[in-house]
Amino acid sequence: MPARLLCLCLLLMTTVANADDHLRDLQTAAIKNGQSPVAHWGVDPKNYKEWSTHSNRLIPVYTFGTLGAGAGVDLNSYLGENSAYRSEAKLKEIYGRVPSNTLNLAAEYCDQTNLAALQRAAFKAGKKHVILMIFDGMDWQTTRCAAIYNERRVSYSQGRGTGTHFQNYTANGTTQFGFMCVAPRNDGTDSDVDTQTVTNPGGKYPGGYNVAKGGSFPWSPPTDDIYYLTSRSPDGKGKAEHPYPDSANTAQAMTSGVKSYNNSINVDYVGVQVSPISHEVQAAGFAIGAVTSVPISHATPACSYAQNVDRDDYQDLTRDLLGLPSIAHPTKPLRGLDVLIGGGFGDTATKTGDTEKKTQGQGKNFVPGNIWLTAADRKTIDAANGGPYVVAERTAGTNGRESLMAAADRAASSGQRLLGFYGIGTAKGHLPFATADGDFQPSIGRTNKVESYTPADLTENPTLADMTAAALFVLGKNKKGFWLMVEAGDVDWANHDNNLDNSIGAVNSGDRAFRVITEWVEKHSHWNETVVIVTADHGHYLWIDRPEGLIP
Repeated sequence: MPARLLCLCLLLMTTVANADDHLRDLQTAAIKNGQSPVAHWGVDPKNYKEWSTHSNRLIPVYTFGTLGAGAGVDLNSYLGENSAYRSEAKLKEIYGRVPSNTLNLAAEYCDQTNLAALQRAAFKAGKKHVILMIFDGMDWQTTRCAAIYNERRVSYSQGRGTGTHFQNYTANGTTQFGFMCVAPRNDGTDSDVDTQTVTNPGGKYPGGYNVAKGGSFPWSPPTDDIYYLTSRSPDGKGKAEHPYPDSANTAQAMTSGVKSYNNSINVDYVGVQVSPISHEVQAAGFAIGAVTSVPISHATPACSYAQNVDRDDYQDLTRDLLGLPSIAHPTKPLRGLDVLIGGGFGDTATKTGDTEKKTQGQGKNFVPGNIWLTAADRKTIDAANGGPYVVAERTAGTNGRESLMAAADRAASSGQRLLGFYGIGTAKGHLPFATADGDFQPSIGRTNKVESYTPADLTENPTLADMTAAALFVLGKNKKGFWLMVEAGDVDWANHDNNLDNSIGAVNSGDRAFRVITEWVEKHSHWNETVVIVTADHGHYLWIDRPEGLIP
């Protein structure tokens, strides 16, 4: 079917579907009325959008290929009696101190840095493939919303639950479930991107987790201190005992095993570069890659490989990812990822600090044009110009999935690397958002704005599942094995927007990418040689007040 005709059919289908769209109706009414009987963000059930950013909640962890795989690989190596939160010595290793009210002799949860230890242990044990899949911003409550909507029933109120592929899939009996603390080492660190230095090591607000205030489980109800998890004091006006995390420090904790300050990209609390797992396995001959539904050097994918004192130095982070000289590696560039696929295409700015563009963190070397990848860098890395990467990018009139898979085939057959660069410039470079019912007509959110996509936006961009398939195809050619990060970044964007319809759609979009992973393992590998971790970097503060109300 021609691409234009396909788009028209898709638009017709979604128009029909929207005639009876339960989640769209819920979301629209919640924004219009300022409250919803079904759910809310924040501490006030009568204010649907009281809170719009992260929380310090415990976060679920789903592992595959780990049960019975031996010490360090089995998730139980870090849970229960093995929890770092039961040991002063382990807390000192993680935080550099024992944070206030953080020692918990009954802790069942692990620390986020333990996931890096698990990945390293997997490679040490001889595993060929390790995949870290991060649903950015997806806490237990967000997952439960998607599960209830998918199953059309309320099937659980705690624990792992069912309703998505990553909840249901057993990996031949090797899957496990747990949860982790995602607190930062500290918040309030200032840095100088031009000199790559931290100006106030230790920052202003030390991190930690007070179980009496935050709860013992990801599904714990609010305590008397209802503001704690949003890092506000009991009166809601000042600072809480511990800060909530951002996407940079949390991703770094999982990729390097070093807990640091909010905004850090593989540097410690004083700004010294630390080694992510990808560097280590690349040196040992493994292939490495990163895939994301948001721009290629956003905080989470940046932490797959790059190093920088500031997550907002996007162009330099991309240079690290692609093996080019950067502010952090000016004379001896990193080797670069073998596969990098994500968004950012068309997202431009004319100067540092450009209105509505986060370019302030890019430093004095910011180059006007695309925020994420400069034209000169794009030209340098292209195999067409003698560079190491076969490049697939959004092209007018070209099907995105087909162009990406064709480029993946060329890269795999020639032994070259792959860069996929897609997205919507008018939507900050991310891929089109799918909603709960699977269409691509996002609902209204807290800003009272609604994204809209052209037929070209839908056909010229691949999906996260397509990107994941392309990455696995290229990386799988390495006989020794590979390490891969996959990020469903649109979950976070939806939750920041207090958008339940978009949030469920984002979870399901990511779940389709996870299904691609499990199908690849079943066809090309097996669960004795592959480990997959599915988790989130942090959560938001969504509460489900009437779960049955999510059922259409």
